[in-house]
Amino acid sequence: MKTTPLDLSLELQMASELADLPVRADFERWLQAALEGRRDQAALTIRVVDEGESQELNLAYRQKDKPTNVLSFPFEVPAHLPEELRASYAEELGDLVICAPVVAQEANDQRKLVQHHWAHMVIHGTLHLLGYDHIEAKEAEEMESLETAILDTLAIADPYAAMDNTP
Repeated sequence: MKTTPLDLSLELQMASELADLPVRADFERWLQAALEGRRDQAALTIRVVDEGESQELNLAYRQKDKPTNVLSFPFEVPAHLPEELRASYAEELGDLVICAPVVAQEANDQRKLVQHHWAHMVIHGTLHLLGYDHIEAKEAEEMESLETAILDTLAIADPYAAMDNTP
């Protein structure tokens, strides 16, 4: 049984020169799938970038000097805010930065439809914003299982079936 669609506020920033990028409706559909049953309301930003910006952010925040597929920046309510104001930020999830050329190259390398890989990256990043991680083996198994189940609702095959690494 399908639940009521989530109240979603998406700021979409397209800062990539790559052609044939997903459209807003795609991002919204993937976010709805990732958040269904997990949130009633959500606000987030997705910024689609090229390699240079991705590499700068990856170096600044993860000390890795290379572009990456998706970066997640969970929103944290500033500690100094009074409790009565903190509740007004409850729907804020954070920001995703997705590198279009890296996603396209990975889809090609992994012999996946590029739209399917985009869906996976949006879902993967959104789960990070919700607090999921894949550093420890048990966490990775839980997160990958959840990603696979969400992608299945979109008729997208298990992205891990034919690969040994995670995004």
